[in-house]
Amino acid sequence: MQENITNLFLLSHEPLSMEHFTSVLNNEANGAIVIFKGYVRNQKNNKKVVALDFEAYEPMALIELERIASEIKTKWPVVNISLHHRLGRVEAGDMPVIAAAASPHRKDAFEACEYLMNRLKETVPIWKKEIFEDGEIWVTQTP
Repeated sequence: MQENITNLFLLSHEPLSMEHFTSVLNNEANGAIVIFKGYVRNQKNNKKVVALDFEAYEPMALIELERIASEIKTKWPVVNISLHHRLGRVEAGDMPVIAAAASPHRKDAFEACEYLMNRLKETVPIWKKEIFEDGEIWVTQTP
């Protein structure tokens, strides 16, 4: 396992930048980089989704992301982990989250990235409100 893991976590009200996001992933030790980009879909349960609204307890969210990175480090030989998450209103078709794991081998990178996204939804204090044409609802934190 790698002794030194590089993480980059960002919570922002601004649109996410792939260039800024991928800057931390450039490392000659990586043979694979798996990137997940999540988008706001325009429908759910036959209802039109207008936007999502995200709120976070930012200091705790960043601490929790670092804790998840430590978990990942014990499970896979991951070199870099990165996650950027939008806060505030995000319109249908826009990207509220980008996550990545980089490792010497693709299987480890895929598994670590999936784990990162699952743990994000389970334990990181970021809350999502779905805004429909005819109302809105807060969504639970679990996947």
